[in-house]
Amino acid sequence: VEAVGFGIPALVDFRRGVSVWSNHLPIDDVPFRDLMSERLGLPVVVDNDANMAVVAEHRLGAARGADHAVLIALGTGIGGGLVLDGRIYRGARGFGAELGHMVVDHDGEECPGQCPGWGCLEGLASGRAIGRLGRQLATGTPETTLGRRLGLGEEIAGGLVTELAHDGDEQALSVLAEIGRRLGAGLCGLVNIFDPEVIVVGGGAVAGGELLLGPARELVAERALPPVGAAVRIVPAHFGEESGMLGAALMALGGELA
Repeated sequence: VEAVGFGIPALVDFRRGVSVWSNHLPIDDVPFRDLMSERLGLPVVVDNDANMAVVAEHRLGAARGADHAVLIALGTGIGGGLVLDGRIYRGARGFGAELGHMVVDHDGEECPGQCPGWGCLEGLASGRAIGRLGRQLATGTPETTLGRRLGLGEEIAGGLVTELAHDGDEQALSVLAEIGRRLGAGLCGLVNIFDPEVIVVGGGAVAGGELLLGPARELVAERALPPVGAAVRIVPAHFGEESGMLGAALMALGGELA
């Protein structure tokens, strides 16, 4: 082993290797790179997990050959990575591309975790949001599959809803369609602002496949500015949930884009 890369769900000071703030984990102000390098006795690279995922997809995957690309990772939360002019975009302080914390509903619900925002995309279109919407619908429909599962005390999580949707369950299909439209609303903003060639959708929730991405594409085509909305490609991550791991390895071996 020559080096180790870590992708973590946090705002990361890439140059210092410090986890500055995390919405879901207690890792604020942790000198992650130095701690792990000392423990492992190896060079260590630390970055935001979605930044590492976009490196993998840009160099080897679904965004290969694109100078302007967006990666949005749907999991417990929503992460993001941007490639602009062939380089990772980090922003003025290195914390750019927190796409999950775009406010898409000013009168929306409080964002889960430590984020002070309300109506963030993460609260509306993440994997956790799939489960939450499924539970909301199941509560009022005890005769449906989701309603029966809820009545039996089963957890209504995103994975279950996605599995039922692929089996043709109408209520589960409606959940993924609604989450897809919410995702599409967020993507419209990204398309209009950054004019990317491709948007890569990764993370665990992409298991919904076209049941999720189809409605997102339709909304972007309808509501984004016509020249860009019609041209952008919205595709699943080539490496699925492993994009971040592959990107971490590439960056550890000197394959970063910025």
